[in-house]
Amino acid sequence: MSEDRIRLDASWKERLLPELSSPGMQALREFLRAEKLAGKVIYPDGKNIFAALDATPFDQVRAVILGQDPYHGPGQAHGLCFSVLPGVETPPSLVNVFAEIERDLHIPRPLHGNLQAWAERGVLLLNSVLTVERGRAGSHQGKGWEAFTDRIVSLLNGEREGLVFFLWGAYAQAKGKLVDPRRHLVLRAPHPSPLSAHRGFIGCGHFSRCNEYLRRRGEGAIDWSLG
Repeated sequence: MSEDRIRLDASWKERLLPELSSPGMQALREFLRAEKLAGKVIYPDGKNIFAALDATPFDQVRAVILGQDPYHGPGQAHGLCFSVLPGVETPPSLVNVFAEIERDLHIPRPLHGNLQAWAERGVLLLNSVLTVERGRAGSHQGKGWEAFTDRIVSLLNGEREGLVFFLWGAYAQAKGKLVDPRRHLVLRAPHPSPLSAHRGFIGCGHFSRCNEYLRRRGEGAIDWSLG
């Protein structure tokens, strides 16, 4: 995770250089290096750890979807929260996200779970924790990523105005304390996991509310279709 090899957009890199060189991130690098030396498989692969920041430059962010940590199955995680590459089965939580988009905006569900197009349209798909050990959900929580992603949310909150923050589930909503609802639209709902989606995620109307808010501000709506 050397700074000269990090793949993230320059607009983020200049803002995050203090964090990237902080003692906390140095300790996180050592932890990841030790895990790999111990033969553990870490997802996503190194070049994709900061893929969300590379795909959505700071000044192009229009909305933020906050996830928890990457998928921990082989071939799933590629650095964008909730997203999987083409050819990988769409995970259950993302199936529910697509179901709500279809209900809310009448956009047909896509045949794949790759959200890269959303990222390129200004939707920052940010996990709170950016790495995970294969087969062990939550295994890299408390190792330093949370402070780093808190800084990302704080930068967006303070330097931008009129963003839409999607906070699904208690974990994402805890990060919402960093967002000023007078400057941004904050949308809260249960997590789209099959365990909780029926408690209010399905029917939340977040996608139409997001687009209505952006239109009121004189901006274009986000295209949530994926083809």
